[in-house]
Amino acid sequence: MTSIPRTLLILNGKESGNIDVRNAVKNLRAEGVTLHVRVTWEQGDAKRYVEEAAILDVDTVIAGGGDGTLNEVATALMALSTNNRPDLAILPLGTANDFATSCNIPLQIENALQLAVKGRAVSIDVAQVNGEHCFINMATGGFGTRITTETPEKLKAVLGGASYFIHGLMRMDTIKADSCEIRGPGFAWAGDALVIGIGNGRQAGGGQPLCPDALINDGLLQLRLLTAEELLPTLLISVFSGEKNKNVIEANLPWLEITAPHNMTFNLDGEPLSGKHFRIEVLPNAIRCRLPPNCELLG
Repeated sequence: MTSIPRTLLILNGKESGNIDVRNAVKNLRAEGVTLHVRVTWEQGDAKRYVEEAAILDVDTVIAGGGDGTLNEVATALMALSTNNRPDLAILPLGTANDFATSCNIPLQIENALQLAVKGRAVSIDVAQVNGEHCFINMATGGFGTRITTETPEKLKAVLGGASYFIHGLMRMDTIKADSCEIRGPGFAWAGDALVIGIGNGRQAGGGQPLCPDALINDGLLQLRLLTAEELLPTLLISVFSGEKNKNVIEANLPWLEITAPHNMTFNLDGEPLSGKHFRIEVLPNAIRCRLPPNCELLG
């Protein structure tokens, strides 16, 4: 007899009144699934709920929200010991849902929640920054980061993931490069970068394939950066569309270090981190995540 999984859903407070979520939870409970629900209100709630999940001895913790909620839940799971760490699952409810979309997780709430509870759990990599901060999908820096952090909430509500691209076109006059040095095993580069993408996953900013060849179980990060040799909007558009360009530098690395003479800001799956030095490394097979059989990010 197949055991009935025990699950805790950590739901972003913005979705607390979502009728489709309520109905999907009700349907699973009617099947006999033990499904606890906790709603976040402020920073730190997800961490506290993940700690509670360990006490409840659940099999799976579901991140119900966007990429920022996923980041907070995954980071909290990484703080648990490996023998007391539940599996991760995703209920995509955010503006962009970049990681979920790349993984082919259904956006239909009922189907996504069924997958989150009953889907196959596979080991995936997690990226760690400066030995403390984590991300599952991508770290982005430069002009792209400024766009995603500055995009108005009302624009995101109306246009969804496309809002980042539209807002970027509106802010072309603010293009400014970041001077930095990047090194890793067999790789070294120094110069001015307009856009930096460091991908465990493939897309960011509402569907833009910054790191189109990344995999989440290969022990590598894909570095992809656009140099500032030509400050043309067409170049920025081409790097977001994933096209090859002579001003795009690429490498696949297990770790890399970035240093800058000034503060840079990286967006870690929606969470900003500023500093002058970043060491970003892969933690192979760090977490188990419930994913569909057709997940394109698995090698």
